[in-house]
Amino acid sequence: MWNDQRPRAAVMDDRAVKAILFDLDNTLIETSRAGGAAILKTSELLKTKLGLDEDTILTICGKFKQKLFHERFDPSSGGSIDDLRVRHWEESILETLGSCCSPSLAARCYYLWKNSRLEVLCLSPDVSGLLKSLRSRYKLLLLTNGEAQTQREKVEAVRCEEFFDAVVIGGEHPEQKPFSSIFRMCFQLLEVEAEDCVMVGDSLDTDIQGGFNAGVRATVWISSAEHAVSDGSVKPDFTIPTVLQLPAVLAQLQHNNSESKG
Repeated sequence: MWNDQRPRAAVMDDRAVKAILFDLDNTLIETSRAGGAAILKTSELLKTKLGLDEDTILTICGKFKQKLFHERFDPSSGGSIDDLRVRHWEESILETLGSCCSPSLAARCYYLWKNSRLEVLCLSPDVSGLLKSLRSRYKLLLLTNGEAQTQREKVEAVRCEEFFDAVVIGGEHPEQKPFSSIFRMCFQLLEVEAEDCVMVGDSLDTDIQGGFNAGVRATVWISSAEHAVSDGSVKPDFTIPTVLQLPAVLAQLQHNNSESKG
């Protein structure tokens, strides 16, 4: 069901959990699945407009995804994230075909991909129910890394603000996860101490490492069965395959707290 991997003494059994910090992408919403659906729609557009074969389309889309993964956006550059991602498509087509497509086609690819992804993104009824239930007992904060406009659009698309006491977008601040500064700001917003909080997310490098750096009560890694903690990576206190199993972790933490006081 879930694995308790508590490797450190800092599980702080004498502290009750007062607040939960949640990551967004691939923790509460299936961003990877939505991105895949958006790529399929964009592939159809490329096939229709350029008459390309499947392998060539896969190459173009693969290049776009790589550019997205390695993306570095400077808000002070004067351009927007939309402008940058239109260029990602333009460059991906140019690098694959050896000739430039029209800027209008690159823009159509980008906005089709963007809007299709946002349309697919949602909080499932089960996740919404979980957050509503948890909100009655804990303070909840959404802490997501990423470019400000992009993440705000996701938050708006999935209509999740109502479930949280605060929403913090990493791209709106000097430092993002895993830096402790953004976690300290979250603790201040919730008026809690680090030891009162649980951090829940799918990234070992940002969510779990960040929670560890900040000294939270416990870290919970959302990871499907095929993923394992690699050597040299930070070890989460708990690992579960879906956020829906978080109540079991919280129950265990409460049990530990009761035992320590007994």
